[in-house]
This record gives sequence, C-alpha cells and structure tokens, in this order.
Amino acid sequence: MKGVLCVCCVVSVWLLAANSLVIDSPRRHRDAALAIIGAFLVAAALVLIWLARVQVPRELYVSELGALGEPTAEQFRAALLLLVAGGLFVAWSMRDLRSRPWVLRRGTPALTLAFACSAFFVASQVPCTPSCPLPLGDTFTVQDLVHTLAAIAAFAAACWAMLQVAFAPGHRALSGITLLMALAVGVVAATGGLLSLARWNAVFGSRLELVATTIGIAWLVVFGIVRAARLVTRPALTTAATPDSA
Repeated sequence: MKGVLCVCCVVSVWLLAANSLVIDSPRRHRDAALAIIGAFLVAAALVLIWLARVQVPRELYVSELGALGEPTAEQFRAALLLLVAGGLFVAWSMRDLRSRPWVLRRGTPALTLAFACSAFFVASQVPCTPSCPLPLGDTFTVQDLVHTLAAIAAFAAACWAMLQVAFAPGHRALSGITLLMALAVGVVAATGGLLSLARWNAVFGSRLELVATTIGIAWLVVFGIVRAARLVTRPALTTAATPDSA
C-alpha cells in the first residue's frame, strides 16, 4: 500500500513540473488535477480497507467490516466515502471518453463510474446488520437487502465502466490490462458471491471478494494517474512544432 502512495507522489511531482512546460487550456489542467486527487483518495480508501481487514482475526466478507457493531465499521465507512469522492473526481476527468463498440456506448464510462460511486455511497450509509446475513432465513432484514443490492450494483457498474474504458480510444497502453482486470473483478466477485449464497467454503469466498475489491480499486488508482498524465502531455504533441524548433 505504501508503494502505491509513493508512486502517486512521484507522478504528482512530475505532473507539476510538466504543467510549467505545457501551454494548454485551464480545463485540461483542472481535469488532470481532479484525476490525480481522485487517485490519491481512492488509494487512501484501499489502504483503510486493508488496515481494517488486518485488524479482524477471523475470516469475513468485505461488507462485514462495516457491519453494525463491528469495531472497524467507522473506518470502513470512511474508506467507502473516500472511494466515492475519488471515483467521482476520476469520472469527471474522463467525461469526454466514449467506448467504440455499440454495446458499450449505452452511457459513457464517466456516467457508469458515477453510478457505481452512488451505489457505494448507499452501501456506506446503509451498512448490513451484524454478520451480514444471507438473503435466506429470518435474520435477513430490509437493511441487509438495501446494502446487498447497492453493493451488487456498485460492483456490476464498476466492471461495466472498466469494459467501456478498455474499448475507448486514447488509452491504448491501458486497454489490455483494463480488459483483463474487468473480467477478473467480475469473475472473482461473482464466484465469491455464489460461494456465499451456497454456504460452501465461505473462507475462500471471502478472500475472493477481497481480491476482487483490491483489483478494482487498484485499477481506479492507476487509471486516475494515467488519465492525469494523458491530459497534461497530450497537448505537447500539438504544440511541439514551434518556429524556434523548426
């Protein structure tokens, strides 16, 4: 986790230096700043989630970190709020992106990511009850239903946003890895959820969910940094040819 923050710091310094050399509209600079701030916030959210997880000695699903009565509940809620804020900043910085395939053009990546953030916000405000019961049995409440639906919607929208970015022009270096990570998040999260519903090997399922969460959040950190770098350096390609350099 410290390595991620160090990378963010290095890139931030580089972006500030690049800004002094590249002449461009203030809008691009603002969007680059939002993208890098968003990446910082999302990285902080990931650190908080892992710090909360290592505090709990037993195996549990990620949502249980924020369950009512858990000592990590407030920390997990803060992590989700950081994720929401950072995700919205990154979403705003990529509002001009459009995916090529017609199936993925239904909504922009920015709108999809914003929807995922709104679902995560609902999940943060409506935590599950102790032990996050499954939607089977008498212990499952309306509060658990709202939290579960919000979490599922957030994961699904995040995967869809990643697919949209993977097939959007302008980030060729990230397209392949984004596609792989989107598929990984979808498959791993779905497998963990099915194991939970089947009440079989819950330990393995909880670990899968943590892996899926980590992959998705880490991707958003990397994409925010790359997006900021792209916004800052792209104008240099159009302004490099000057009378002095000819």
